Amino acid sequence: MPSFLPPWYLKSGFAMTLYVAKIASQSWQGSTPAPEPNYQGHVFSGADHVPIYGIVAVPPRPKGSIVGTYGITGELDNQWFLKILGRKAFAQGYAVVLFDWRAHGRTAVLSPTLTSDGLYEGEDFVQIAAQAKELGCPAPFWFTGYSLGGQLALWGIKTSQAIESAQISSEEIRGGAVICPSLDSERSLRYLVSHPLGKYIEKAIAQQLNQLAWKLHQDHPGAFDPAAIERADSIWGFDHELVISRLGFESVEDYYTASSPLPLLPHLTKSTQILYAADDPLFDPTLVPDLQKACAQNSAIDLVLTEHGGHVGYISSQEGQEIAGDPDPWWAWNRVLDWINERS
Repeated sequence: MPSFLPPWYLKSGFAMTLYVAKIASQSWQGSTPAPEPNYQGHVFSGADHVPIYGIVAVPPRPKGSIVGTYGITGELDNQWFLKILGRKAFAQGYAVVLFDWRAHGRTAVLSPTLTSDGLYEGEDFVQIAAQAKELGCPAPFWFTGYSLGGQLALWGIKTSQAIESAQISSEEIRGGAVICPSLDSERSLRYLVSHPLGKYIEKAIAQQLNQLAWKLHQDHPGAFDPAAIERADSIWGFDHELVISRLGFESVEDYYTASSPLPLLPHLTKSTQILYAADDPLFDPTLVPDLQKACAQNSAIDLVLTEHGGHVGYISSQEGQEIAGDPDPWWAWNRVLDWINERS
């Protein structure tokens, strides 16, 4: 696998993360040669029949299908990093299914069901794949996501190992690839809020979650207590005030323990690629050796641990692009698609 070589000015994880959020997010279309697929909207039925909004594009003679979603906040309309995957995957002959996960985007308009950080989203992935098959998306299916979406995709892979469905077999879901997945919510959140710079990232995410909650309240009057939304002024507070009681947990700690995917890794049996940057500023750096240990004895997992990359950054330098033979700077998606191509 080609090494990741960032530009010299993006060798700091914080610099890469901020650059991606503030600059690359505004200029990405100029560095992405593949055009936007002609997506069709579709409402899928997820776990417990929760409606999940997605978009689907099927090229002529597709060689497989990729199902993906995004991170902790946002919606399909503004998730440009996910759109890059859609463009590149479609251009390489894959059917593409991208979706607004629970409490996000158009899915949030359809249902007041809140997030569960993988506990139900894992089945959502499987149900979406089964229904996408009926829309012309062929096996093999691959699940993907980044950041918290990577956590959801890992749960999807785990769920697909023991499914009972007339619509799709476990063998038709080949595995998945994730970028900078959240692995241990409690450890990383405690690290983030204690870091001199990380606490500002946490505050920004918390504000977006609060806006999400108010939007849910507006779309579904009576489903949420406005006083609880007012109190949800942090990521931890959002989960404490709005999420855990609906899922049957007594504490946020118990919820994070149940939903964090690090303990799942030794038990994955389907092909799984994990791209993870050691300098990711959102996650506790002590997770790196734990990640290595969890993957070391599992031949199903290809762990790509890089020194640089930031959080869902991985913007390659010109030299790095030339060495890798990449058509653009999106190193992570290029590696994901190379990996899937080798197995499809």
